[in-house]
Amino acid sequence: MLKSKISIIGCGWLGLDLGKTLAKANFKIKGSTTSKHKIDILKAHAIQPFIVKLQESGISGDYSQFLTGSDTVIINIPPGLRRNPSKNHVLEIKHLIEAIESHAIKNVLYISSTSVFENKEDFPTITSKTRPNSTSNSAKQLIAIEELLKNNTKFNTTILRFGGLVDETRHPSSMLSGKKNVTNPKAPINLIHKKDCIGIIQNIIENNHWNIILNAAYPKHIDKAIYYTEDCKRKNLPIPQYDYSIKSKGKIIEVTTLVQLLNYHFAVEP
Repeated sequence: MLKSKISIIGCGWLGLDLGKTLAKANFKIKGSTTSKHKIDILKAHAIQPFIVKLQESGISGDYSQFLTGSDTVIINIPPGLRRNPSKNHVLEIKHLIEAIESHAIKNVLYISSTSVFENKEDFPTITSKTRPNSTSNSAKQLIAIEELLKNNTKFNTTILRFGGLVDETRHPSSMLSGKKNVTNPKAPINLIHKKDCIGIIQNIIENNHWNIILNAAYPKHIDKAIYYTEDCKRKNLPIPQYDYSIKSKGKIIEVTTLVQLLNYHFAVEP
């Protein structure tokens, strides 16, 4: 039996596999991309493709057809501030919210990040009730978007903040391998495998967990230096060299609320 219709904004590293999984679970999936070469890839996985681009000046592409008829919209796009630090991502999302409102969407799932919380020397425990407090440009924009969405009364919003995203093809060990003076060696890790990201999203949608805020990371928080040293050894990669001269800053992402509310069991240890 065909389930509800879902529009996924951003079918990249996470969004494409998410769309594939939800399509196999009999949801009707529409997926947006900014690249024409991805059209056939989406089609091959039973995802109806649309070219949609969010810009400060508005939305371009066939966004109306992309949203029409869907019950749920999953917003899964990074702010893109590393490439363009001066970009106003909040304004881009404001245009999207207006479009969502005009298409009678019932539910919005916003994929945010645990980077909205400041790293500190005492490694604070972050719960779903902890107020975001990071002052970086990217974090401030994510926090502003979270506020816009959760205060909107025209649709239900769930905010899902992921820790560091990993899978077999994308892992921080590869980027840190062989580097020198790596900072925050004693900071606890907060990673989550893509398979669990998708499992949590599917759980939220299938069980209608709306109007909540959840943080998500694998509930094991060993020291950064210990974790990456061991992981690089396993993969026969050069071991990173750490800077212990400056006190480490970090945080611990607590996921008790998520585990209890969703009755969720993490599938993959990063």
